[in-house]
Formats: sequence, structure tokens, C-alpha cells
Amino acid sequence: MSGDGPERDRPRAVAINVAANTNQPGVRGPVYPGGEFEYVPIPESEPTDDPVPTYADLDLETDVAGVADRPVHFDPEFPEAGGERYTYGDEHAVKAGPLSELEGGDWLLFYATLTQRGDPAPWQAPEWGAYLIGGMCLARDAVTGEEYRAMADAERAPFRTNAHVKRSEFDARVLIHGDPDRSRLFERAVPLSNPTAGTDANRLVTDLSNDSGRGPWWRRPLRFDADATTDLLAAVEDRAFDPWLDEQ
Repeated sequence: MSGDGPERDRPRAVAINVAANTNQPGVRGPVYPGGEFEYVPIPESEPTDDPVPTYADLDLETDVAGVADRPVHFDPEFPEAGGERYTYGDEHAVKAGPLSELEGGDWLLFYATLTQRGDPAPWQAPEWGAYLIGGMCLARDAVTGEEYRAMADAERAPFRTNAHVKRSEFDARVLIHGDPDRSRLFERAVPLSNPTAGTDANRLVTDLSNDSGRGPWWRRPLRFDADATTDLLAAVEDRAFDPWLDEQ
């Protein structure tokens, strides 16, 4: 890949699991009957050289009293949630591998498991479900950790607010910089789970991604080819949930 790949007419997409869960920090973010949700990052697990916010600093509606003083790993970084720019980094090979293949104009989508608050809408799973919560259209090709280390300071500037860059020891295997004009934290969550149960994948997963939807699919990276990405982004834009849900 080149350093700054041009935006292509036929982008691909990868969707990965992010945000708080029942393991870290022990609570999921909420989703409401209208699709509104709250993005709750995971805790920061490594020492940092630069200051990072705590859960209390984020002024969340989610009850995080038990971890209020813990610093957060604010990744993905969204300006809508208090970040400065659209960035993402990852140190895990299972995610970094497919993300490293993304080029300028491709999409990195983020999904989270969210707890249902209030009576679920017809397209929502009871108790909890997996939902797309945001996306970054890549402003440039994905940057590997090795490429970042070899960059001059001026080239590193777009990533300076990323959580992995703030760590005392930079550890990301891949870094993503999102186009600020096309990237965003969604206003409403887009379901990947069927209304039957959070563990049941809907057609956005089983028909459009490379994933069968069997087993714990909600923890895996989901790949979408060019045709599937076109359909997926159309579903995200118009929130046409019903056509993507399995018949009950």
C-alpha cells in the first residue's frame, strides 16, 4: 500500500468490537428504544505519559460509580464523545491484521454490545445486542506500528491524540486516521443482532459479511467486500432496519 492511498470508488469495510462490556469494566453501555445509545470506553490497562480522562471526566449517564476514578482507554476516539479527532489503534493481531489491509477511502466500522434500556423496539434484541455505533472513512492507508515508528514527527501529528500513542510504551500494530468530513459516532445504533436474542446475528452479518453468524460472532472482526459495503452503508444511512432482520 502507498502512504496516502486515494479514495477508491469501491471501498471495503471491516467492523470490529469495541467499547465497554461485562468484562471491562463490568458494565455495557445502554441502548434505548429509539436507537439512542451511549459510548462507554474500556479502562486503560497500561501506564501513560500523557494525561487521559477518567470515567468521571466523561460525565456518563451509565452507572460507573465503581470505576469512576479509573482512567479510560478512549479508543476509538470520536470528537462527538469528547475526542479531538477520529483515530483508532490496536495492538492485537486478530484485529490489526485485517485493519492493516485497509486503504484510503475504505471504512472501519465499530460495533459494541449494548444493554437494552426500556421496552425494546421491534428491531431490537431483548436484554442486550450487538450494534454498529460509529465509523471512520480512512483519510489515508492504515499505518502499521513499524511505519509509525519510522515517521517524522510532522507525519505522526494526526495520531498524537490516540490512546496508544499516549501510552508510555507505544504498542499499536496498526493506526487508523478517519476523514473528519465522513467519519462519525452515529446518533442511533444500527443492529447486528436479531430481535430473537443478542447472540443471533441478523442479515447484515450473515448475508453481507464473511462471517457465518455462528458462535460468538459478536467478538470477531467482520469483513465486507465492495458490494457488501455499498449495501451496508446504505442500511446505516437510512436506518432501514426491517429489511435486514430475519423473519420471525
